[in-house]
Amino acid sequence: MNAHHELAGRYGTPLYVYDLDRVAEARRSLFAALPAGFEVFYAVKANPHPEVARALREGEGPSCRAEISSVGELAVAIEAGYAAGECLYTGPGKTDGELDIAIGAGVRLFSVESLTDMRRIGATADRHGAVAQCLLRINSQWVGAPTGIRMMGRPSQFGIDAETLPALMPHLTAVRGARVVGAHFFTMSNAADESSLLAEYEEVIELAAMLTDEIGLPLELLDIGGGFASPYAAPGERATYDKLRIYLEPILDLYLPRWRSGHPRLACESGRYLVGGSGSLTCGVVNIKESRGNRYVILDAGINVIGGLSGLGRLMPMAVELEGLAGHEVTDVANLVGPLCTPGDLLGRGVTVPPLEIGDLITVPNVGAYGVSASLVSFLGRPAPAEVTVRGGDVVSVSRLAYQRGFEPVSGS
Repeated sequence: MNAHHELAGRYGTPLYVYDLDRVAEARRSLFAALPAGFEVFYAVKANPHPEVARALREGEGPSCRAEISSVGELAVAIEAGYAAGECLYTGPGKTDGELDIAIGAGVRLFSVESLTDMRRIGATADRHGAVAQCLLRINSQWVGAPTGIRMMGRPSQFGIDAETLPALMPHLTAVRGARVVGAHFFTMSNAADESSLLAEYEEVIELAAMLTDEIGLPLELLDIGGGFASPYAAPGERATYDKLRIYLEPILDLYLPRWRSGHPRLACESGRYLVGGSGSLTCGVVNIKESRGNRYVILDAGINVIGGLSGLGRLMPMAVELEGLAGHEVTDVANLVGPLCTPGDLLGRGVTVPPLEIGDLITVPNVGAYGVSASLVSFLGRPAPAEVTVRGGDVVSVSRLAYQRGFEPVSGS
């Protein structure tokens, strides 16, 4: 019996286990890959469990800040020990009620998606007697990298189109209660190819420098985005970026020659890379059946437990792969399905599995990001899975939906 199965025996299935030592290891790896002085924002959406978020700001080495997109995620960040003033609040649909709560709690740094977004942030900050610091999220026209999921270069609800900035800048900088302090880019997601990631970063750094020179974009802080890759629901290790620091530093020297003295401060963001490899999902086999030549293994975990968003904006089915196949010379091929009464509850087609019987346990690896919180957790009213955090093999916490508490936005806002 492995450690996950032992925990499943204590807490039942479906069961998520998050290894906080692996979270800390991923944090160290990312900071080591970046030039010295970079700030890293943890995208709380990847896994809003407070213990997971806490592991990214505590312990040895540089700490992450928090990137949040709701007052619920703000509550998680505060519970995990982040000061509200450390958080970057993002998203295209900030409401007056949410902003009132966030600014009232002390959030002062926002990513701005449009002029109306800027005006709403400024008006709310002004009511609180505060001034919000705003990064302009910029949607560049450039499309370059061949790998990963593109986040710029096309019409989008995210960001201000770069070609409109010259006309908008006087209006953006005139908003009462808000001050433009820099730029925010998010170019792509899950870029396993290091050269593609570098190409994207060079483009946005060059663009930020050009906008500063040509239209007076204030540049105290530049967030160049994320894109760091890690496997999802399949065995494997997160990508390595051994050359990122070596090649990124000369790019920064060329376009932002004062960056080494903190002008501007530099940041990036990550979710899946930091926490994806920390989590596993153990579930039980509740039935096995054959249907017209196809074998179905029915689990007690379905799309209500593991949604499969993985930062890609899509649902299951995925090519789920299982841990613990070593030593099984005989294997079967089966479709893994959940217990829900919908044909959409399909987790993986043609998955290689060991010979299984009803009552056996299987473990899906690398689901520390976009697991239960990205699932259809309320669908059909089944119980939420247990979530266990461990450190050094010892249990730190046991909970269910521990992140669904905290601030409530104003009704109707």
